[in-house]
Formats: sequence, C-alpha cells, structure tokens
Amino acid sequence: MNTLKQDWTPPRTRRPIVIFGAGSIVRDAHLPAWAAGGYEVAGITDPDHAKAEALAAEHATQALTAAEALAVPDAVFDLATPPDAHAGILERLPEGAPVLIQKPMGSTLEGASEILRICRERKLLAAMNFQLRFAPMAVALKDAIDKGLLGRVVDIEMHGVLATPWGLWTFLEGLPRIEIAMHSIHYLDLIRHLVGDPKGVSARTLGHPSHAVAQTRTAAILDYGPDLRCLLSVNHDWDFGRPHQACELRVAGTKGAAYMKLGVNLDYPKGEPDVLEINDGTGWRAVPLTGSWFTESFTARMHNLQRAAAAEEALIAPASDGWHTMALVEACYAASAAPLTPIQETP
Repeated sequence: MNTLKQDWTPPRTRRPIVIFGAGSIVRDAHLPAWAAGGYEVAGITDPDHAKAEALAAEHATQALTAAEALAVPDAVFDLATPPDAHAGILERLPEGAPVLIQKPMGSTLEGASEILRICRERKLLAAMNFQLRFAPMAVALKDAIDKGLLGRVVDIEMHGVLATPWGLWTFLEGLPRIEIAMHSIHYLDLIRHLVGDPKGVSARTLGHPSHAVAQTRTAAILDYGPDLRCLLSVNHDWDFGRPHQACELRVAGTKGAAYMKLGVNLDYPKGEPDVLEINDGTGWRAVPLTGSWFTESFTARMHNLQRAAAAEEALIAPASDGWHTMALVEACYAASAAPLTPIQETP
C-alpha cells in the first residue's frame, strides 16, 4: 500500500500567484497551501479593500486594486470568488493566462457554459478547483483502482452526517442553491473522476426548519447501469456531537474494497486526520497518508496547474471537464424538482 501514488510533483519554475478574494477559504486553505508549495503570493484583491489589506498584512503580501492585480506579469490567477463573479473577472484576464477557478463553475449550468465560452475565447489555461481529486487519500484511491487492487468497481457510497458552520460563508445568504452546488459537488466530481459520468440521476435536496440556508440535506442515486450502485446521503444538520457524526466514502469492487474518512468536515475547518484503508482481498490495511484534503490537496492542485502552464504535464480537471460536473449538479437539482413516482392507492 505504501507504493500508491499520493504526492504531486511541483513545477520546475514557480510563477507568482495573484488571489481574487479575501474570504475564509483563502485564509484557511489557499494561503497556507501556496506557502507550503513554495509559491509567492504577489497580492490579494477584493471589493472590500480593507479586508484584503488585513489579510495581506497577515501573510507578508500586499493588497492590490483589481487593475493592479490584472497587471502582475507572468502570474497565475487564483479566483477564490463567489460563483457569479467568475465570468466578469475571467473576461478581464490576460489572454492565455493560467487561472484556478473556485468551484462551483457559476451558479447554474447556464453560468458554467458562459464561463467555458469565455475561457475558450480568451484561450485561458483554466482549471477548476475541484481539489478533492488531489487529496493524498483520493490520489491513492484512484491509483489503487487503476492498478486493479479492488477489481471492477461495483459499489460507491458517500455518507455524511455533519454539523457544518455555514455562517463562515456570508455570500451564501439568500442563494437558492447551496448543498449540492457548494458541498456535494466535491463528491460528485470525485465520483466522476473515479468511474466516469453516470447515465442519469435521482435526487432530493432540502433545507431544515432550524435555519434559512436553502438546502443542507441531500440524497442522490447515480445511475451507472445494472452493475454499479452509487449513492450519496449527506446531512449537514446532524449537530448532536462527534461520536455519531461521519464523513466517509466506501468503494467496493469485485476483488476488494476501500474506506476513506474525509476528516476536515468533522470540526471544520480544524478537522480531523484523513483516513484511507484498503482491503485487496487479503484483509484491511491502513494507507499511511502524506497529507490531508486541507491543505495538501490545494497545493497539489496548484502544482498541476503550474506544471501544465509550463507544458510539463496535462491539466487535470480543466474548465471543459468542470462543465460536466456542473451538468451532473444541474441534473441533481432538476431531479429534486421533479415529482417522485406516486404510490398506487387502494383500489
């Protein structure tokens, strides 16, 4: 198990990073990840300039105006911005620039299509920040599947009963789409990464009477045909203490199985250690992990983008692939809005 791939090779030459946005995800994940990867942050820009100044001062960089940020030479642009802000920034980036776009790819599939159009027209090297694919546990799981340790995958189950502090992200207030678009999108993207696109989906996503967040609970079944069962059950309102909270992915194949604990979602953003255990038919063994989803996956995501910008490797999860994850998200919302099959009444 120690031979499974986990780490990502850094680029030979690191470009400076310019960050759009000064929210909690930048503080908790982006800035620590870029520092860990040896990257220079050339500056931070945000519509709230005072907020950008305060965060920049904490991390030995500078607050920039949007115009100054766009003018930084040879930069990689990091869009840690709300989904509806992406398109307006992408339209102003230098042609051909490398850019990392925070998920989701717009608020709707229509928005994702507009982002994809802009990226193509401006020839941007655009990567979606679906960083769960790059978490050491997920890289190792994909490597185990690709090496045939589990056999043919026949079962995938994502189970989450959490207490998520939605108040950390004030921009979510009033948005009509929350849980799938902002959270379970990671799981949907990882599942696509592991086994490809499903044929269809059945889903229900809903809120909770204790708060006004649009949706915090989701159940979904992904249709991969007669041999692969795939489902998600996620509840962010399980606020009854840690012993019976969980955030875990189970994958079973014809030869073996894997168990993955996504520790960051338990006591977010501090989190708990990630876990990956694999049974290749000879018993369960823990895979010693080289890092976690937060923040090593972000560093690996940037390594891949910067290596792609230097033509050192192919870009993983480009905007064109991110569009298909958004299409799956859109299908989940459409399925949730559609009526379920009625139960026949007594004749």
